Amino acid sequence: MLSYRHAFHAGNHADVLKHAVLCMVLDYFKQKDKPFCVVDTHAGAGAYALDKGFAKQNAEFESGIAKLYNASDLPESLKSYVELIKNLNENKALKLYPGSPLIAQHFLRRDDKLRLFELHPNDCKLLLENFAGEGKQTKIERLDGFAGLKSCLPPAAKRGAVLIDPSYELKEDYAHVANAIKASLARFATGTYIVWYPLLQRPEPLQMVEKLRGLNAKDWLNVSLTVQAPSDEAFGMFGSGLYIINPPWTLPKILEETMPYLTKALAQDDSAEFTLESQIS
Repeated sequence: MLSYRHAFHAGNHADVLKHAVLCMVLDYFKQKDKPFCVVDTHAGAGAYALDKGFAKQNAEFESGIAKLYNASDLPESLKSYVELIKNLNENKALKLYPGSPLIAQHFLRRDDKLRLFELHPNDCKLLLENFAGEGKQTKIERLDGFAGLKSCLPPAAKRGAVLIDPSYELKEDYAHVANAIKASLARFATGTYIVWYPLLQRPEPLQMVEKLRGLNAKDWLNVSLTVQAPSDEAFGMFGSGLYIINPPWTLPKILEETMPYLTKALAQDDSAEFTLESQIS
């Protein structure tokens, strides 16, 4: 199924959680001189206009990144994420939101690598345009990321982060994620795997999280953010989460300090809350 277009949801609360944490993880990777590789299995278009087109129709960014964009009380842990977005916007007006590919690119050094997979023909075309002229450091393929992931692991650098965030339009995606992580750990046990998942009134997301937990990775972290109460019609996403295998050892403390602020800033009603649990040896 290729009907999903992330542009409708660009910059929403789920993007804020996902991308803020991605910044934290990649900032940690940069602290060592050794090169690393970032793999994005469902890269999307790479960047999204907020003042026109799909994103403007739903304007989900207004209850997401717009809540942080001009905030004067950001915690230190969110400043680099917000500053990155400001640097992509001329005259500082919020008109463009970067997808995870552009966010990852921001952290790359000369010897680091970026592998991007996107199956949707239109989004892949836009992705190629957004990375035109970037050279061999970034490789883009129009391919199902679940299939492409195997060819990336283990990376030559022996250090890497993998972001997996499919649309979950198909129920099978939940099983695909768990299977992909299991196979990837067999090939690259020390990699950092970041799995985004939606919070919905259906069992599959949390069942997937339990399957990931059942892989018995020694180090893991699970963070979720609920921004509103589930609807009476049992429709729509009321929050999202990230399950991370082999997270930076510093990440739990950073999120302990960040999530209360993020929850308050992105709350859409008084039921907003976060959960955070981890096991790091």
